[in-house]
Amino acid sequence: MKNLIIKLLANAVALAVASWVVSGITLQGATTGRRILTLLIVAAIFGIVNAVVKPIAKLLSLPFIILTLGLLIFVINALMLLLTSWITGKLDVQFHVGGFGAALLGSLVITLVGMLLNLLLPDEAEIH
Repeated sequence: MKNLIIKLLANAVALAVASWVVSGITLQGATTGRRILTLLIVAAIFGIVNAVVKPIAKLLSLPFIILTLGLLIFVINALMLLLTSWITGKLDVQFHVGGFGAALLGSLVITLVGMLLNLLLPDEAEIH
């Protein structure tokens, strides 16, 4: 349970950095508390999308991932971010990705921030 909360917070931080750095990714809220709540909701949706849809997409595109030497994974990550934006739009959550270019840059930022956070945060085995 503790690991799930840490992953949710790490996703929220990565999404916050992406919305701050990439101009095509917007996160809205009237107050800071509302923006934090929106970030946590978006992070949960993004985590679910990455846990459910992304493995299927990677499996179906495996030959193309091999053919492109793994570069297609960046496109898949961008599509997961666009799917998250679409789902949050349907749920009336104030998070929007303005297009594929913004999603691609955002997925790169999220990947880099996630890698950095994984280096800084302890693994589950180290927590006990």
